[in-house]
Parts: sequence; structure tokens; C-alpha cells
Amino acid sequence: MKYLLLLATLLFSTLGFAQENTALQQEIEKLDLAHAAAILKGDAVALNQLMAEEVTVNHPTNRIVNEKKELLQLIQKGVIRYTSFKRVPEKFLFFPDMVVVMGREEVIPATGAPNAGKQLNRRYTNIWMRKDTKWKLQVRHANNVCSQI
Repeated sequence: MKYLLLLATLLFSTLGFAQENTALQQEIEKLDLAHAAAILKGDAVALNQLMAEEVTVNHPTNRIVNEKKELLQLIQKGVIRYTSFKRVPEKFLFFPDMVVVMGREEVIPATGAPNAGKQLNRRYTNIWMRKDTKWKLQVRHANNVCSQI
């Protein structure tokens, strides 16, 4: 009887964790896709809300961008600008107050941006952290995938 009760407790606590992760995954996926949409639109207001103040990005232009202000300036200057931006989250890793999202992106930079007009395939990793009660993009790494030989 004790073992049956223990098994039932473990089963229900595991199910609760799985449901919590499913809801959290949906929330983070929505934020992750909203981030991609804001980049495509050049929406500095939305990006400002989605990113942490001390966001750090290992950018596909082979630069590490250390603050949100610099990222927003790159968007305003057209260095980061796209005519197409498709993001596909593939893997979610859950940690206390942190979710890691890994996936792929297909982008076409706009005129004036590096690689303008070329379709680029990328791999990306975004790290979302809970700040007070909100999830913010804290770290991003995106790299262009070299063509396969």
C-alpha cells in the first residue's frame, strides 16, 4: 500500500511538472517568435520590452554586442534589417528562472545590411531569464550555417 501511494505521488508530481513545462514552453515560444517578428519589423519599442537591459548577443556579423542600446542603434542604422525572417524553435531546456531555446532561422537581409538579398540559414540559441515576474531575452547566439560540401 505504501509503495502504491508513493508511486501515485511520483506520477502526479511528474505530470504536474510536465504540464507546467508545456505552459512555460508555449509562453517562451511566443516570446521567442515575437522577438523575431520585432527584428523583422525593426520595432525598437517591442525589442526594448523583450530584451534585458544587459542583453549580450554573439551576432552573425562576428561581433559580440554587449548592450541593448547598441543593438537598437544597429537596427536604427539598418545594419540589422531583413526583408524576411523565419525562426523555428526546435529545443527547449528548462532551468530555474531560465529557459534555453535552440533552433534555426532563415533570413534575407535588406538593402544596406551585410549579405543583402541573400538567403542565410542560421542556427541560434536564445536564453530567456525571468526578471522579477517577466521573461527577458538575456543572451543570444546566432551563426550563419556554411553551405554543405
